[in-house]
Amino acid sequence: MAALGGDGLRLLSVSRPERQPESAALGGPGPGLCCWVSVFSCLSLACSYVGSLYVWKSELPRDHPAVIKRRFTSVLVVSSLSPLCVLLWRELTGIQPGTPLLTLMGFRLEGIFPAALLPLLLTMILFLGPLMQLSMDCPRDLADGLKVVLAPRSWARCLMDMRWLRNQVIAPLTEELVFRACMLPMLAPCTGLGPAVFTCPLFFGVAHFHHIFEQLRFRQSSVGSIFLSAGHLIGPVLCHSFCNYMGFPAVCAALEHPQRRPLLAGYALGVGLFLLLLQPLTDPKLYGSLPLCVLLEQAGDSEAPLCS
Repeated sequence: MAALGGDGLRLLSVSRPERQPESAALGGPGPGLCCWVSVFSCLSLACSYVGSLYVWKSELPRDHPAVIKRRFTSVLVVSSLSPLCVLLWRELTGIQPGTPLLTLMGFRLEGIFPAALLPLLLTMILFLGPLMQLSMDCPRDLADGLKVVLAPRSWARCLMDMRWLRNQVIAPLTEELVFRACMLPMLAPCTGLGPAVFTCPLFFGVAHFHHIFEQLRFRQSSVGSIFLSAGHLIGPVLCHSFCNYMGFPAVCAALEHPQRRPLLAGYALGVGLFLLLLQPLTDPKLYGSLPLCVLLEQAGDSEAPLCS
């Protein structure tokens, strides 16, 4: 591994000394500059996404339908233009992914069914306790519940609800597109695939700090409660939508629940099963070939642990 001065970032290199990173082979910028370009590109995307929410000046709270509609326009424009940032990054670094841009960003049919089902199943297992709590607090016959879920009127009401559209459709789609599909290919050649997977959520988390100021401004929550709530593209989008629906687990309410023993057992079982099934259900072999591995090979790392 070649150290990049004092900036703490490292460019992937292979164990065979005769091979060089793709950017060097193409006569592109040095490894340190490539990593700085990657980080700056991701930071620019995050700032553009959050900044687009405040293009429209308003004294209304974020949940007001007029505010939501305006922000829909802004984030859809930014999200649509975000692939251009990846193209610009490719030109500046000289790294050629070797796969089409949309495929690299997670838009592909290969492995789409396991990518849609398995991550969502794993997330629901993690939320086993909150799901049990929801069923206890909102008792409903299973048949009645299915009728409500499958009823066209229920979906029509949801589609007319601006908050539902924001939380379950627009936010998961645009945020995963910008903060995962676009950022992961730019970070992976610089940090490695594993660290890049954990770095993208950091940009996502920092970009959501603006919610703190909005909620404090309109006195919607306390500081403590605000901080508690704060491969394929389809998998993260569905999991994101599910998590938005469930919200942060109400652990304190579970501790005071009349049926807290079975409820806490459900919480513990969900976490345990999640940890047990995390590795087998996220095995890359289940989802077909990984375009990011092709990108890493082009960048000079053909032996990345997650690609072998």
